[in-house]
Amino acid sequence: MFQMFQRRKTAPTSKIRHLITQLNPRSPISEQFRTIRTNIQFSSVDEKIQSILVTSPSAANGKSMTAANIATVYAQQGMKTLLIDADLRKPTVHYTFRLSNLRGLSNVLVGEAELEQAVESSDIENLDILSCGPIPPNPAELLASRRMKELLEETKKLYDFIIFDMPPALAVTDAKILANIVDGSLLVIRSGLTETDEAEKTAEMLQDSKARLLGAVLNDRPKNGSNYYYYYGS
Repeated sequence: MFQMFQRRKTAPTSKIRHLITQLNPRSPISEQFRTIRTNIQFSSVDEKIQSILVTSPSAANGKSMTAANIATVYAQQGMKTLLIDADLRKPTVHYTFRLSNLRGLSNVLVGEAELEQAVESSDIENLDILSCGPIPPNPAELLASRRMKELLEETKKLYDFIIFDMPPALAVTDAKILANIVDGSLLVIRSGLTETDEAEKTAEMLQDSKARLLGAVLNDRPKNGSNYYYYYGS
């Protein structure tokens, strides 16, 4: 079971504030992100988990923040980590890490750039970022392409761990497409926002494909009236 808690924030001025694992790595919040990392690592005994995607049923569930912080704790462990913004519709990773989005995943998939030309180093040691790049007119087709599979194999040779930040799974087919080629999927849901049937439908959709659902993260769950909320996974 994945579990973590985080202090509720009000009107952050910058998405960089979401990187609690960078700003305060000794906090209980960061420790729980490390718990998620550990549970991912031990979720398979016989097969290595080297690539995962993070998605949610709908928008505003906290998937991008979750993906960025998990990527950070993997990098802090000394693992060479790549965070890929595969939300080719509404990308946000470049905002979180304050990077350019002029060149990224979309350029690599259409052959306009090589991987090494598009990847950028972050301020976090061992963590590289492949932003979305220019938003293409055909996101699903690009993610389903042979080049996408080749790119994943290429990154596995260069990085210890790869995380894909995906669009909401119920809105578009992108997450389901990529879930078939990564080693596992992580579902992020939000208490008070995500409907139960939405979460169940998303989990069933991922499991019906060749995807391996590693767990779910439930955030914004109040604990005893405090200013904390929990993340759960199973």
